[in-house]
Amino acid sequence: MISRVRCWILLSRPAFYSVGVLPFLLGTVMAWQVTGTFRLHIFLAGVLGAVLIMLAAYLAGEYEDVAEDRISAGLGLSRFAGGSGMVAKGLIPARSALWGAYISLVLAGIIGLVLFFVWHTGPWTIPLGMIGMAGGFYYSSRPVRWVSSGIGELWIAVCYGWLPVATGYYLQVGEFSPLVYAVSVPIAFTILNVILINEFPDYPGDSATGKRNLAVRLGLPRAAALYAVIATASWFAWLASTLTGVPAIFLWLQAPFLVISVVLAGLMLRGEWAKPANLEWLCGATLLVDLGIAAAYVISFLIGGA
Repeated sequence: MISRVRCWILLSRPAFYSVGVLPFLLGTVMAWQVTGTFRLHIFLAGVLGAVLIMLAAYLAGEYEDVAEDRISAGLGLSRFAGGSGMVAKGLIPARSALWGAYISLVLAGIIGLVLFFVWHTGPWTIPLGMIGMAGGFYYSSRPVRWVSSGIGELWIAVCYGWLPVATGYYLQVGEFSPLVYAVSVPIAFTILNVILINEFPDYPGDSATGKRNLAVRLGLPRAAALYAVIATASWFAWLASTLTGVPAIFLWLQAPFLVISVVLAGLMLRGEWAKPANLEWLCGATLLVDLGIAAAYVISFLIGGA
């Protein structure tokens, strides 16, 4: 029984919820600093809804990507490759993962209805939730399968960049703010590089099974160059955000992550991604930059106000 529970915990990939929860927290903190509004029950319900949508996305991915996950797991290139491995290794039935995704979506939908009809969070509540559901569930699921469309990575940038910040803000105050775009665009760039570099260790399995994501379409050398371009764009976006209302203290808080990002871009251009031992920590460090920038924005608004 304990082993089964542990398999389900690993299947749900709890470590990766932070990339959605932190931007949602950021939007909530911004709403509090800009308007003085903070409703704890709305925040908690929104976080739970976001987690359920992410869970549905992860479970659907495990169901759809069994073939490529088995190849990636067999090569053992990275802990960032092959999903959780629970379905690929036969520890959790694929159908169970799919049903888990469906149940998660239903529960997220119920939360959205409660937010809208009971707590009156505004007319955009349901559309915002539907964008997250469509982007998350159909990222891997057929017949849409955004991941093979060539624009799946852009969906990730929207759903983990703009969407959680905008939703966290909107649910509190019932309107949007230009400040949402100032902070969500930089986060969209950093999460875009997270998904892009995570396609590197999965490249053998993805290319062998016809999973036409961006890395497969471009080839790894050009994908590495794109990584550097996206990283560069993120640096300018971080700076630009301080000119549109983000507290100036952010410049100091983001400095360590700027250094890390510059180093990572250089290493990617040098081809360090081709070494399996290096690729492991390149993936981890890219994730650190994304989480660090989101956290730096949160702390900036908490300390410096708006």
